[in-house]
Amino acid sequence: MDYEEVLEHYSRPQVKSEVSTYCRGKWIALEGSRRDGGRLFLRYERRPRRPLTINTPEDLDKAFKSLRYSRPRTVYASINAYRKLEDPEDLEEPTNIVGSAPIWDVDASLDTWEYSLKIARVIVSSLDDQGVSRSVFLKWSGRGMHIHIHEGAFSRDLLKRRNPLDISFSMVEYVLKKTESQLADLIAKAPQSSDRPLKVENKIDLKRVFTAPLSLHKSLNLCCVCFRPNDLDNFNLDWAQPDDYRHDESWKVFEEGEADPLAEKALAEIGGYSGWPKTVTRTKEQGKTRPPRAEERRLGRFQVMGLLQAVRYYIVTGNLERAKSFGLNRAIFYAWAKRRGRSRLRQTRTTGRMPTVPVEERRAEQLGNEKAFVSTGGWFAVGDTEQTPADYDRQIAGRIEAAAIRYEDAWAAAIKYVDGFTRETLLDQQGFYAEVYRRVRDTFKAFIERG
Repeated sequence: MDYEEVLEHYSRPQVKSEVSTYCRGKWIALEGSRRDGGRLFLRYERRPRRPLTINTPEDLDKAFKSLRYSRPRTVYASINAYRKLEDPEDLEEPTNIVGSAPIWDVDASLDTWEYSLKIARVIVSSLDDQGVSRSVFLKWSGRGMHIHIHEGAFSRDLLKRRNPLDISFSMVEYVLKKTESQLADLIAKAPQSSDRPLKVENKIDLKRVFTAPLSLHKSLNLCCVCFRPNDLDNFNLDWAQPDDYRHDESWKVFEEGEADPLAEKALAEIGGYSGWPKTVTRTKEQGKTRPPRAEERRLGRFQVMGLLQAVRYYIVTGNLERAKSFGLNRAIFYAWAKRRGRSRLRQTRTTGRMPTVPVEERRAEQLGNEKAFVSTGGWFAVGDTEQTPADYDRQIAGRIEAAAIRYEDAWAAAIKYVDGFTRETLLDQQGFYAEVYRRVRDTFKAFIERG
């Protein structure tokens, strides 16, 4: 497809309408190319420097014209919708986020696209079981599947109480945990692609973007098309042909409040977006706050707790996989204890967040004088939910990497640090918390960098 054909595609009234509707109120990215053939990813207007936005069909025309030197081809929009987008600092203010879409990202290839549909069915079925259906739509992006819940599916009351990004991150993580074994079985059965491996991930973060409906793929001659879950059995790649696409405009349909119950469960278990910075700096010009860049961020206490508890268990037992399960389990337990109070953690809840099995009947494992419950599957568990090594990799190791720290370096530093304490300290619940964790909970990144 030459560039004249690209421009012709984006000149179509339906394409301009669908792209601009999806992008309204969001931070935009345009992907184009340099003269040497390399890719350009554009997110700001040049003068003055401000976030790129597309709120109307005319804005799309203007963006392509003003950035024509980069030959833009693909349009992306942030998962977050914002109250205002007038300068870069607006992107760093959590209270400026007014909506955020839970999106499950399925990476596939032209060899494995049918398996991406099977993965989508598992996730859609899980959402349907939780009462979320009217606000769900799917996108074939050209080389993968995106399963969306419309950002309008949450009530104003919930959005007043919790940040939209906390909601979207927690919901994606929660459903991935609930469907983990089914998804793993499907991925294991999929053919090995020569292009890229089949996988499904939680890619929700503060600056994440996803392809806009009817946008062209960055390299394939395919476009991004939307369809509803009841069309999963009918979809095929012909729908994404730019000259004869099949696209469902009803992706805009949602039911306000439909996703609230699932969001509440997810927030209770996951706790929110784990990538929020722990400190802010102030700009002298505007007097506004902004989170520090990745290289400036401290590790969150949740990740420090999970890492140190995993190392503690590993040093005592030598079992790495169970150490990961134990580390995440203790991090979740202490986070809940702080928010809810320890007595409430021992109560049986009708919401399903707490154990439905009487405490005295549940299996437990002792590490010194600390007891942690174990699921029927053999992993440590809080309530009815087990914490697997894969969960640890996503919620602890992955977030450590997101703070610009190699996980291998963090693990090595933690081993060196924890191994310096006596065995008696490691086997004592309160001693470990007070003497090992509290000393470095806010300074562990600096500890790693010092070596």
